[in-house]
Amino acid sequence: QVQLVESGGGLVQAGGSLRLSCAASGHTFSQSVMGWFRQAPGKEREFVAAVSPGGTMTYYADSVKGRFTISRDNAKNTMYLQMSSLEPADAAVYYCASKGARWTGIFHTDTRAYVYWGQGTQVTVSS
Repeated sequence: QVQLVESGGGLVQAGGSLRLSCAASGHTFSQSVMGWFRQAPGKEREFVAAVSPGGTMTYYADSVKGRFTISRDNAKNTMYLQMSSLEPADAAVYYCASKGARWTGIFHTDTRAYVYWGQGTQVTVSS
């Protein structure tokens, strides 16, 4: 059974930083594209960032480019999202997701492309 468990969310002041983690089990983590998504109240879940299976290639939403960094440690079956210069607009529940399939070389930003999801971790940014 595939499990993705996020942690690291919390309350931070605008301009501050947080590091989210996603611990994976039950599938071949090192062969899967992994991604971070977020969902604010009343809004659709949106793509934040993705990382290739080997961790050498990344892709970001324009809204977080230059402020967020996605990474992974395949030896620990864990993915990370380092968030800096946080803004109130970044407040949301953050979800990690796995495509669960061999990478084709293309990053997908649609939630339907990801098979496995974590339960989410809340990020609150105070102004």
